[in-house]
Amino acid sequence: MIFAYEKKYYKNISQQIMQIFNNWNVVAKGWYIACPSSALPKRKAKSVEICSQKIAIFRGEDGQARALDAYCPHLGTDLGIGQVDGNWIRCAFHHWAFDETGNCQNIPCQSEIPAPAKLQAYATEEKYGFIWIYPDAVAPERVADFDELKGKEIVTQADTAFERSCHHHICMMNGIDAQHLKTIHHLDIKMDLSLHQSELGTQIDFIMRGNFPQSTFRERLGQRFLGSTYEYSMRYAHGCIGLLTMMKNVRLFPPLHMLYAYTAIAPGRTRIQPIYVTEKRKGIGGYLLSKFLLLCTRLAYYMLRDEDGKIYDNIRFHPKLLLSIDTPLAQYMKYVNQLEPSRWSQSVKKATIEHEIL
Repeated sequence: MIFAYEKKYYKNISQQIMQIFNNWNVVAKGWYIACPSSALPKRKAKSVEICSQKIAIFRGEDGQARALDAYCPHLGTDLGIGQVDGNWIRCAFHHWAFDETGNCQNIPCQSEIPAPAKLQAYATEEKYGFIWIYPDAVAPERVADFDELKGKEIVTQADTAFERSCHHHICMMNGIDAQHLKTIHHLDIKMDLSLHQSELGTQIDFIMRGNFPQSTFRERLGQRFLGSTYEYSMRYAHGCIGLLTMMKNVRLFPPLHMLYAYTAIAPGRTRIQPIYVTEKRKGIGGYLLSKFLLLCTRLAYYMLRDEDGKIYDNIRFHPKLLLSIDTPLAQYMKYVNQLEPSRWSQSVKKATIEHEIL
C-alpha cells in the first residue's frame, strides 16, 4: 500500500515520466560509445551509428580521435569512407577537407570556400578502452569516473555487448530495484539508501548499505568471509552510463568495479556494453591480482545478469503504483527528467528544421 504522504509525490513523478524518461524521441546530452579505441588506427576514418545518428570518426596524424556529422555538405557523401589528410578528413568524392571543428579548409577545384561548407563537430574522449562521443562540439564534463579510481592507472576488459527490448532508462534501474533483489535473486536484504547528485545535475549516486542477513546458507557464508555489513553503489551519468561498485568496505576483497554503457539503437532496442575496471598494479603479482579481480567482477555480473534478461525483454513499463520501497526508482526517474535533450533528439531536430525554414 502506498502511504498518503507519498501519493502526491509519486503522482507528480508519473506525470513527468514521459518528458525524457523512457522516451525514444529524446536523446539526453551525455557520453555515448562510438567504437573500441583499437578499431580506429592512426590516419584512418570510419562511420558509426549512435542513437540513430551517422557520425564520421577519424584519427589524425597526431593520434587524436575526432568526430563530425557523417555526410559531406556538398553532395552528401559519407566522410567515413574518405581519407585522413594530416588532422583533416577529405571527402572520397570531391576531396573537400574538413577540420575537427567541422569547417571546410580546402576545396581542390576553387580557392573560395562557401560559408555553408561546414559540419557539426562533436567532442570526443578515449576512456575505458573506447572512443566516446558527446552530442555537442564542447562537453561540459568528462566521461564519468569511479571515485576509488580517480587519478589512478586502470586496467579494463570489455565484455560482449548485448541488446534488450526496452528503453535503456528501464534497464538502468535494475541495480536500485530493491524488490527484485529478493524476488528474482533471492537476496533477503534490507537497505539504507543515501543519495547524492552532482552540481551539474548530470550524475546521481545511489549508495546501498545494510547488514548481512543470515536466513540462507549463502548469506551466512558471505557474512563469515566478508563481514557483517555490505555496501554497493550505483553512479548514473547522463542517463546513459551506469557505474557499479561492489564489495565496498568488506573484508578480503578490494572494491569491484564495472561500467554499463547504454545506447538506443532503434525504437524498442537498446545496446548495452559491459566493461570491467580495476586499478593497474605493479609487477607480475600486481598484474595477476588485477586480472583476478576483473574475473571476479565478471563472475559476479554473470550470476545476476541472465536472471533479469527475460524481464527486460518482456516489459511494458508503466509505474502507476509505486511503494515506499520503490523510492530509488522514483528518484531516478526524476533525475532523468531534468537532463537536457541533445540535438540528436527528434523534437530538437524538428525545431531546428522549422527554424531554418523560417
